[in-house]
Amino acid sequence: RQEKTQVRRPEKVSSLCGHVSTSCEGRGNRNSMGNQNSNDPVIGQRFPFFGDDSIMCQKAHGTCNASAQQNMRWNCDRKLADNVCCFNRHYAEHSGYWKTTEFRQYALGSTGEIIFYDSVTTKSLFIAPRGRSMQDFIKETSSHGWPSFRDPEVVWENVRCLKSGEAVSVDGTHLGHNIPDHQGNRYCINLVSIAGQPSTEARIAWCRSHTLSLLSSALND
Repeated sequence: RQEKTQVRRPEKVSSLCGHVSTSCEGRGNRNSMGNQNSNDPVIGQRFPFFGDDSIMCQKAHGTCNASAQQNMRWNCDRKLADNVCCFNRHYAEHSGYWKTTEFRQYALGSTGEIIFYDSVTTKSLFIAPRGRSMQDFIKETSSHGWPSFRDPEVVWENVRCLKSGEAVSVDGTHLGHNIPDHQGNRYCINLVSIAGQPSTEARIAWCRSHTLSLLSSALND
């Protein structure tokens, strides 16, 4: 992985980010056709969906509009999450950090997909495993040192990649980097960036979707 593994909160976001603008003025401008935001995916576009650097402009709390949640999933470190998510473009939690949390036990005990939520906004960002087993997901994650996701596991409504390879949320949360390999795109993501607690609305939506899925399976049987 190309990211350094030490996170230091800078006095100013721009001191770490260099090219980050000082405000979000002009963000979300229409393109030359006048009908599409420059950060919106294009129909037929191949993965990853790209965004521009305006996503990571300086906001109320670094590149985010708010700080990381107080109560992180899997006993993740909240201070580390806040630094990685909001005041950082190049650094990461240390390799294997996910093994020091409760995530591994949680994942191995899961019988289905896990939804990973933004540690700042609580929006869903990744759903895994998809198209592979939980054992395969854990094996790849263990091999690389960070949770590793593939194209079908990304919630593209809420995730973008920058031309530099940086993976971010549409709201400015730093997630990690896309580091392609022989299998295709591999999104190497900080666990502290995706350890948010789901909102009440997200829980309700998941329960509704899960119930409909069970009903559909029962009817098909």
